[in-house]
Amino acid sequence: MITSAQNTRIKWVRSLQSSSRQRRQERAFVIEGVRLVEEALAASWAAQLVLYSAELSPRGQELLQDYAAQGAPVEEVTPAVMRAASDTQTPQGILAVLPMQPLPTPPKLDFVLVADGVRDPGNLGSVLRTAAAAGVQLVVAPQGSVDLYAPKVVRAGMGAHFRLPIRSSPWEQITEDIRRAGVRVFLADASAATAYTQADLRLPLALIIGSEAAGPGAAAHSLADMRLSIPMPGGMESLNAAAAAAILLFEVVRQRLSP
Repeated sequence: MITSAQNTRIKWVRSLQSSSRQRRQERAFVIEGVRLVEEALAASWAAQLVLYSAELSPRGQELLQDYAAQGAPVEEVTPAVMRAASDTQTPQGILAVLPMQPLPTPPKLDFVLVADGVRDPGNLGSVLRTAAAAGVQLVVAPQGSVDLYAPKVVRAGMGAHFRLPIRSSPWEQITEDIRRAGVRVFLADASAATAYTQADLRLPLALIIGSEAAGPGAAAHSLADMRLSIPMPGGMESLNAAAAAAILLFEVVRQRLSP
């Protein structure tokens, strides 16, 4: 049992939790809780390290057996050490370090989401979860957005990282890739004259969602073929990125499923 928060492995986990630079260098990130570990196992995602403590539920104990059977290092820690290693206030008694292994991008794209400058981790995680539910083929976060593998993003994503191709790219690369794909680019913009329900979203497309604080940037406006707004008769100026993404992505789903 690991009993000290100064243990080398615990310090490694803490560095991955707190530093995006460390995550990029190590090409690794941390997941916490029974649900996320279940999602990782279901996706056949190997673990570099699994930590657990006495608070772990019987459901979680089964996950330990599965990872141990795969040869993953499984270590028990004291509850105090688990709290030190965790990014949450009430750890569920299990966390795992996973390698970053983004899913491959489909060769033919017709449903892409660009999350431009979304800096709130919970918002970006919710956007990823919604995108996975809507069947988005690829999510791209331009540089300047919050780290796709930050702990709060991963938790809010609820397993989207294991189901959805995601990547961070500079705008130059995003522009090149989208133009090569030949899709029509729609930009969510609260000041646009065209409501999202008036656009034909059945054709191959990329949708750009900006942050609620700053909105879409200049590069997003340059890339867009058409700007769309979400009518808000209640008088609010904007929606947060997660709410706007949910409305627009499922309008794409609705139109594509309609006769």
